[in-house]
Amino acid sequence: MINIYKKITLLLALSFFISLVAKEVTIGYQGIFNPWKHAIATGEFERVTGYKINWRKFDSGASVINAMASKDLQIAVAGSSPIAAGASRGVDMQLFWILEDINAAEALVVRNGSGINGPSDLVGKTIAVPFGSTTHFHMLFALEVYKINPSDVKIVNVQPNAMVGLWQKGEIDGAFVWDPALGRLKQNGKVLITSGELSAMGKATFDGMVVDRRWGRRNRKFMTQFVQIMAKADASYRDNPSAWTADSPQVASIVSLVGGNKEDVPGVLALYGFPTIEEQLSSKWLGGGRNGGAVKALTETSKFLLSQKKVPSVQRSYAKFVTDSYVKAASRAK
Repeated sequence: MINIYKKITLLLALSFFISLVAKEVTIGYQGIFNPWKHAIATGEFERVTGYKINWRKFDSGASVINAMASKDLQIAVAGSSPIAAGASRGVDMQLFWILEDINAAEALVVRNGSGINGPSDLVGKTIAVPFGSTTHFHMLFALEVYKINPSDVKIVNVQPNAMVGLWQKGEIDGAFVWDPALGRLKQNGKVLITSGELSAMGKATFDGMVVDRRWGRRNRKFMTQFVQIMAKADASYRDNPSAWTADSPQVASIVSLVGGNKEDVPGVLALYGFPTIEEQLSSKWLGGGRNGGAVKALTETSKFLLSQKKVPSVQRSYAKFVTDSYVKAASRAK
């Protein structure tokens, strides 16, 4: 009888220990201005879910995906290009939330005095992009749209933090980039086309949230609650963007987590699109299976990365790397 009691006690202790372990998660985020940072800063995720959350800040999507592959993260933010690269390499993760439609937050801007007044004037000019990025992908797509051979444009590999100096020296005629570099270049340039316009033509780019597939399945309640908090944060901004001023607590939260100038935050937020739950579930994004927008975007981006020798091969299908199940659950639980 004593042995039975000992076994029961051990099983209960083990069960309790497992429950504690299961209620901890590590989530990676990046230095992007977006509404959900306010929910992080206020502790809403922990308060609603009851989980201990270890928040880790990353400087690049590539490092995020490497951490996902190593199982150091369970949930993380990355751009569509790093997500496509990870999926192409077989990282066992799923895109479950479109954090933001990049929209006008990435754009091809040309320098005043460069002689570029329209698409045809790009021929013979020097355009800077970070190779392998979403803007590199969209730069080549823009040339396809304009019916310009990429070999007729000098496309150079420049990181955003180095673009402004080259721009000021007149060493580049244009750049396809994001803020804060984009804002600096706009001061002496004009936008030729945005990522939002190119996405509408069939090749979308976005920032998304991915989850380790097995972890997500084992923590469905958490995932449902997580999505609900994300949707609430986005709605708070969409419903009243004028409340997100430089002096608001929401913007203070964002800057406390990612740095930057609070005066820049409202303008940058206005450049993005934050899809509703209904839009997330539509065929434009997570819905639609193989024909869904997110699956198509990962497919096209992976082909681009293969052409740039950034991945060794592409998957037969990217549908298994996208799921709308957690958004559906969050929608039903409203």
